[in-house]
Parts: sequence; C-alpha cells; structure tokens
Amino acid sequence: MIQLVILTFVDLFVMIFSILLIVRIVMSYVASPTNSFYQGLVTLTEPILEPVRRMLPEIMPGLDLSPLVAYLILQFIQWLLRALIGA
Repeated sequence: MIQLVILTFVDLFVMIFSILLIVRIVMSYVASPTNSFYQGLVTLTEPILEPVRRMLPEIMPGLDLSPLVAYLILQFIQWLLRALIGA
C-alpha cells in the first residue's frame, strides 16, 4: 500500500514539475524577467535546476540545458522507482 502512495506521489511530482519546466522555458522567451508569474515559476523550479546547472559544463554561452537534464533525471528516478517497487 505504501509503495503505491509513494509511486503516486512521485508520478504527480514529475508530471507537475515537467509542466512547470515547459511553461518556464516558453515564458523565458516571451515574458519579461520581471513578470510576477515568471518569477513564481523560477522560484518553484530553481531549487532543482540550480544544482543541475552547476554540474553541467557551459557548452555555449546562453544555452541552458539544465531543464532538459533535470527532466531526464526525474524521468530516470521515476522509472527506477517503478522497477524497484515492481509497479
């Protein structure tokens, strides 16, 4: 029972965070950095993106791959938990 609760929580977290990432990426191109909604997205997503950003080498100035890497890491964790729990 507890495994199902954990999997549901992880699935929900990954889904919501993925949506937040996509919205942040799109808004980074069209919204002003001072936009309050955009700042809220930054506040919600930065705790995960900032450590990923520190680990990544800077390939090209201005090209931030941390959202993609964070998304892939979250997908891997979700897959790993499903494999370990057997769901």
